[in-house]
Amino acid sequence: MDFSRQHLKNALFVLVVSILVTGLAHGVTLEAFPKTLNRSGDNVTLQWKGIPSPSDMDWLGIYSPADSADDNFIGYIFLSSCPTWKEGSGSVELPLINLRSPYEFRVFHWDKSQITNTTPVDSDHNPLPSTAHLLAKSESVTFRNLNDPAQLHLAFTSNEDEMRVMFVTKEEIKSYVRYGSDEGELDEVAEAESLTYKQSEMCDAPANTTLGWRDPGYIHDAVMQGLKPGKRYFYQVGSDQGGWSSVQSFVSRDKDSDETIAFLFGDMGTSVPYRTFLWTQEESKLTVKWLKRDIEELGDKPSFISHIGDISYARGYAWLWDSFFTQIEPLASKVPFHVCIGNHEYDWPLQPWKPEWAATVYGTDGGGECGVPYSLKFHMPGNSSFLTGTSAPSTKNLYYSFDLGVVHFLYISTETNFLRGSDQYAYIEQDLKNVDRSKTPFVVVQGHRPMYTTNYELRDAPLREKMIEHLEPLLVEYKVNLVLWGHVHKYERFCPLRNLSCGTTGMGADFPVHVVIGMAGQDYQPKWEPRPDHPTDPIYPQPARSFYRSSEFGYTRLHATREALTLSYIGNHDGQVHDLLEIHQKIGGKASWSWIRFFKASSLFLVGTLFGFIVGYLLYSRKEKVKWTGLKTYEF
Repeated sequence: MDFSRQHLKNALFVLVVSILVTGLAHGVTLEAFPKTLNRSGDNVTLQWKGIPSPSDMDWLGIYSPADSADDNFIGYIFLSSCPTWKEGSGSVELPLINLRSPYEFRVFHWDKSQITNTTPVDSDHNPLPSTAHLLAKSESVTFRNLNDPAQLHLAFTSNEDEMRVMFVTKEEIKSYVRYGSDEGELDEVAEAESLTYKQSEMCDAPANTTLGWRDPGYIHDAVMQGLKPGKRYFYQVGSDQGGWSSVQSFVSRDKDSDETIAFLFGDMGTSVPYRTFLWTQEESKLTVKWLKRDIEELGDKPSFISHIGDISYARGYAWLWDSFFTQIEPLASKVPFHVCIGNHEYDWPLQPWKPEWAATVYGTDGGGECGVPYSLKFHMPGNSSFLTGTSAPSTKNLYYSFDLGVVHFLYISTETNFLRGSDQYAYIEQDLKNVDRSKTPFVVVQGHRPMYTTNYELRDAPLREKMIEHLEPLLVEYKVNLVLWGHVHKYERFCPLRNLSCGTTGMGADFPVHVVIGMAGQDYQPKWEPRPDHPTDPIYPQPARSFYRSSEFGYTRLHATREALTLSYIGNHDGQVHDLLEIHQKIGGKASWSWIRFFKASSLFLVGTLFGFIVGYLLYSRKEKVKWTGLKTYEF
């Protein structure tokens, strides 16, 4: 009798497992088609049937590699997003990125009764779906060529007649770039160097866990040499063994050009078509859309993109880097894509430079990546590096500079030592000292965390004090014209500043203008500094030093000639200019003098050029009356 009972229990257990794990007893099916995709970004259709008692919390898990544990999904979609979900069947279409491994999809049952105080949560404290009740699995879906060269992005080198291109493949295949000035004759060939990194080289969770880690494949780095200035070149990357990319093109740098064009922003991130462990940046799609428009309109003029920190917001979830590079490839394969390091690429508990005053500044924002993906997936000019103090490779791409046309661009790191006596301080001082203003009359400095902001950002207050103490004297002494910062997810333009005070905005204005441009995608929007008597309200009127500020997503467009530099703030909801800054410069011997003009972009289309100059002159000595603009939401 006891034996029969035990036998019955075993049979029931097997039946339950069969129901929960395979879903076959329920008749639940999940199909994915096509089974083979051609290129990254191609769509897969997922169709499910037979769910007997649908819940609005039932979900579809996305897995790559296909054999990942149930908890190690890269993302998920609620079945209730399909109009027919209540019938227990439906379908969704999903674009997939080539992660160099096959995908699998799984359907799970989930309802509110399964949420407890111990349920894991995502970065917004929303409960993550339970994997306790598996209903069905799909067959695997793969790409025709897992070694397909992908994620192409260009960058300048330290030599003006070169252009770097980087890309990834699954395996360590000897790869090349072939290039030439005729699309049909790519006769020049350069072999790429290849490298990768390991899970053990990540410094903290989630980057070093099975949850966050995904194999990055091999990163290939090739340099096209001997380029003629200001000329369009065509190129293709890959190999006969692994396959070749489509043909792309770019315009080479022209050192003698009297014009400079650049697109600059911070904190863009990436957008994915599913929910995941982190909040991703839906607005980044519009930023890419308008940038693509602007780049296409340039024709054969050289330009570049500058992304000043908090780049992918992967924060230890490796597939978000793949999403980011796939998203920017239509831009970065055509114009150089330059970066500087931000807290979300780097910060981790044991980072080697964390002075006592910075205890509140540097935390765990990098998700355990400790700068490794950033350092190896990009290759900026120069050779700056900083030891991690672990087995991880040194952190690179920290500070560097280059000339483009009439502008000298300098990038700095706010995450590593910049104080007097540091290697970085010495580099900044020497670089600014060596600028030839007769060749590049304008100097633009870029870094991630801002020296100035009226955002309520108390955590970074000690850092800002040190930057004003150590770095600002160099910016003033060497007459830097414009300083751009990210980190704060808003746009804010200041008067010419020194030690929190506005300088003259007329003739002889030697103080730099600071502009915060971290509004390219991340939509966590910290508050403006509150009024003492109303702690929850933003300051209005604005502090005297803040000339214009807005929460409109977007980017900036820089255009400079030998006479003037113009910075335009492009808003994402309409792709139009929302604010504009002009800096005019004239060289006389070693000294320079400038006058600066500000006006609202809304006036740009209502007044003539002459009147604009008059208005600009009248605004020299007073702050523009522009109200704070609240966070906007738009549907597209």
